[in-house]
Amino acid sequence: MALPAAVLLLLLLLLALLLPLAALVLGTVLLGLPSYDIPAGVNQPAKLRLVLAVLLGTAALGRILEKTGLCSQITFGRYVRQGRRLRVDPKLFIQDLQFSKVPVRVYQPKATSHGRRRGILFFHGGGWVFGSLDTYEKVCRYLSRESESVVVSVQYRLAPEHKYPAAYEDCLNATIHFMRNAEHYGVDPARISVCGDSAGGNLAAAVSQTLAGRSDLPRLRAQILIYPGLQALDFNLPSYHQNRGVPLLFRERAAFFALQYLNGDASHMQEVLKGSHIPPDMRQKYRKWVSPDNIPERFKARGVKPLNPTDFMAEVYETVKRFCEPNLCPLLAEDAVVQQLPESFILTCEYDVLRDDGLLYKKRLEDNGVRVTWCHLEDGFHGIISLYDYGGLSFPSGKRGLDSVVSFLKGL
Repeated sequence: MALPAAVLLLLLLLLALLLPLAALVLGTVLLGLPSYDIPAGVNQPAKLRLVLAVLLGTAALGRILEKTGLCSQITFGRYVRQGRRLRVDPKLFIQDLQFSKVPVRVYQPKATSHGRRRGILFFHGGGWVFGSLDTYEKVCRYLSRESESVVVSVQYRLAPEHKYPAAYEDCLNATIHFMRNAEHYGVDPARISVCGDSAGGNLAAAVSQTLAGRSDLPRLRAQILIYPGLQALDFNLPSYHQNRGVPLLFRERAAFFALQYLNGDASHMQEVLKGSHIPPDMRQKYRKWVSPDNIPERFKARGVKPLNPTDFMAEVYETVKRFCEPNLCPLLAEDAVVQQLPESFILTCEYDVLRDDGLLYKKRLEDNGVRVTWCHLEDGFHGIISLYDYGGLSFPSGKRGLDSVVSFLKGL
C-alpha cells in the first residue's frame, strides 16, 4: 500500500530530525556486520556487506518509526524497497492493467515478430511480505527484451494483511486470465510459462501444480523457479545451517516470512525452527521427499546438522498445520501431480538457505520423469538476481543467473 503524501512528509521530517540517530544506528550496524557470516566463496563479499548495511539500517529505522506510531516497520520497509519507475524503454510497450482484478504490468517487445511470442507470468519475491511491480521493473524488462517474450508481472496481495492463500489465488487467477486471452497480446497459448524468484518461485510452483492436468486450459510450457522456497517442514536441512547467517536471507527470516504468509503470526518461530511443529508420523511420511538423504553429498561438505526435533507440540501444529498443503509447500505434492508438471528450470545458489529446497524439488521432478534444466551459482547468494543491475553494487553472478533464464526461455 502506498504511503499517503502527508504521512510521507512526516516521515521525511522525522528522518531529518533523526539524522544523528540514524548515523548512530548505521554505525552500530556496520560495526556489527562481522557477526554475520559471509563466506569467502560468496560473490564480491565487500559489496554484499554494503547492501546488507543498507537493509539493516532500513530495518533499524523502521523499528524506530514503528515505536513512534507513524507507521509499521513493514510499511516503511516496503516504501524503501519500492524502487522508482524507470524511463520509457525504447524497445518495449509497457502498460499497467488488471487481470481478474489482480494488478499486472505487461511488457511487450516493440520489434516485429514473425509469429506469436512466448508468454511469461512473473511472480516477484520478497517473502510474500515485500516486493512490487516497481521493485522488479528492471528484471522484467530484461527478461522481455532479451528473450523477446511478453512478460506479465503480477502484483499479488501481500502478507501479513493478506494471508495464505491470497497471494497464491491472485497468481493463479492472473495466470488463467492470461492463458485465456494470450492471443490478444500476440502470445502463443502453447508457449506460456510461469516464473518467480524466492517466494515468487513458491507461487510459480504452486500455480504450475494446480494447472497440471487441466483440460480446459492450454498446458503450461514450463515453470522457472529461481531459488524457490518450497517447504516449511524442516528448517534444519544442510543449507539452512551452512548458510544460516549469510545475507540476504537468514534462517530465522525464512521461517518468519513463511509464518507471516501462513497466518500473520510469527510467535511460534522458534518452535518451527526446532521442528516441534510437525507430528512424528507426518514427518516420517514426508521424509521420502524432505530429507538430507536426498541431497547430493557434495553439498554436505560444509557440514550437516541432522534434525533432532524437540518434543512435538500439538498446540503449535494446530496453528501451522496448513504447512502440509502443497499450495503452500509444493515439495509435498503427490507423485501423480508432479508427473504431470511441464519442463522445468531451477536456479539455486550455494550460499542460500533455500538451496536445498531447490535441490530436493529437482530430484522429485527428475524421479517423476520431468525434464529439468538446472543452474547452480557456486558463488551466489539469495536475492542475487535482483542485484544484477544495482549501480555500483551490481553483482555479475546475478546477471549470469538471469542470462541462464533467458537462455532457457529461448529454447522453448
